[in-house]
Amino acid sequence: MFLVVATPRWIGWAFLLLLVYATFRAVLQLAHIGPSIQMQRVLWQYPWQFLTDVPRGRNKHPGLQDDAMWFELPNPEDPEERIPLPFLSTMRTFWWMRRFGTTRTKPELKAQIEPLWFAGDPRFVAVVAAPGRGGKGPKRLHLLYQRAAAGRRGADPVHWNACPAALERARRAGAHVPESVPPFPRPN
Repeated sequence: MFLVVATPRWIGWAFLLLLVYATFRAVLQLAHIGPSIQMQRVLWQYPWQFLTDVPRGRNKHPGLQDDAMWFELPNPEDPEERIPLPFLSTMRTFWWMRRFGTTRTKPELKAQIEPLWFAGDPRFVAVVAAPGRGGKGPKRLHLLYQRAAAGRRGADPVHWNACPAALERARRAGAHVPESVPPFPRPN
């Protein structure tokens, strides 16, 4: 009671600013519940893999319709084929964006996402993470998905060959996949 009565009025305004900021942060956390549940579904279906020297970029990839950051990962059914997995922007991508790098990015920032923790199927949905301290355990988890596997309207269907078991596993991980995926027409 003494603090309420004896403090100047401007202190109340300072606490109001803190209250507004705390409310904003709470809304951000609530917005992350859906992706967190989706990440959990992916991790139930796919084990973690520890990948090194994963090609990545911040410029447009020829195999993607979006101008987004991307990782290029091997196709699980044809390891020679590389599949670009877009890193679509959300509120939590700034940390990753700084580490993807450009020509001016410091090497120690780029090294924070090398090697890469990966779980999922790059044809549909996946979770990536940066290595924790000393490389022990993943941190900074982020959900990645192909637009077609997210059920987006107007998205082209995924064109990478997938067996029925891979389609079912992707469905259990929360991806929206058709009953069968048409084969990708390969150039001769």
